Amino acid sequence: MNIESVHPELRPALTKLPSMDHSTRFARALGRFGPRLLRTPPSADVAIERAKAGTLRLRVYTPRHGVSGAGLLWIHGGGLVIGAAKQDDRLCISTASRLRIPIVSVDYRLAPEAPFPAALDDAHAAWEWIGAHAHSLGIDPTRLVIGGESAGAGIAASLAHRLHDEGGTQPAAQWLFAPMLDDRTAARAELDDLDHPVWNNCANRFGWASYVGSAPGADVVPPYAVPSRRTDLTGLPPAWLYAGDIELFHDEIVAYAERLRAAGVPVGFETVTGAAHGFENWASDTILAQGLIERAQGWLADTLGIEIRKP
Repeated sequence: MNIESVHPELRPALTKLPSMDHSTRFARALGRFGPRLLRTPPSADVAIERAKAGTLRLRVYTPRHGVSGAGLLWIHGGGLVIGAAKQDDRLCISTASRLRIPIVSVDYRLAPEAPFPAALDDAHAAWEWIGAHAHSLGIDPTRLVIGGESAGAGIAASLAHRLHDEGGTQPAAQWLFAPMLDDRTAARAELDDLDHPVWNNCANRFGWASYVGSAPGADVVPPYAVPSRRTDLTGLPPAWLYAGDIELFHDEIVAYAERLRAAGVPVGFETVTGAAHGFENWASDTILAQGLIERAQGWLADTLGIEIRKP
């Protein structure tokens, strides 16, 4: 990793991030249970409750000062093998408060113990749970968004594909932070030597292989397993995406955004210079991260016709 390529604001936080090999069970255990120990910032504006959809655990963020009628299904990141819903408390609290929308975040099953389609099925079950509880949550089902970060954003994209094909009520938008979209990136061995910060291609290869159950880059993958493999993107909901210019996923995110536009899907996209993968999470206090989140929230508010709540 060349630290000089990283935005100066992000360098202090980046140097404190642990380097873990998630192919080991010990590292995965830390990556799964560690986020559950994070301290949730206090909020007078948003209540956080736990719920269940069968055996599936959900984290529900409810604005205390009224709702706007829209809602968000959020899916956390972690390379398909680690992570927990609690790790995104800051972003979910901020978004629930500013847009006055209930948010349901899903603790989906993780690979390799639970390979595809487990995570997607869990996200789908959470979508159906929100639909069944829309009235009590104050959500108009036609104004429900799906979103996520990294692997969670990739699952969100796959869920949009599946819901499109199933028919019925469709997501109002896709909100995709640095999405993990294409297993073929992991098959490019020449990327291994670049050692991208936070998530490199060796980790990427393990994540995809664990999820799909075979070596990344195979000629055929199961439908809905890999978002970028879908050939027809027409009819999908409006999408917002961002990529850091030094992250491993940059090229696949750019390509996917371009394909969405070519298919007639309204797209908001930006590249953040000097941004390593997922910086809005692990460097959330920086001006760079706060600016990105505010712009993303602004796009979502505009798309849903919501006036952002002032502090």
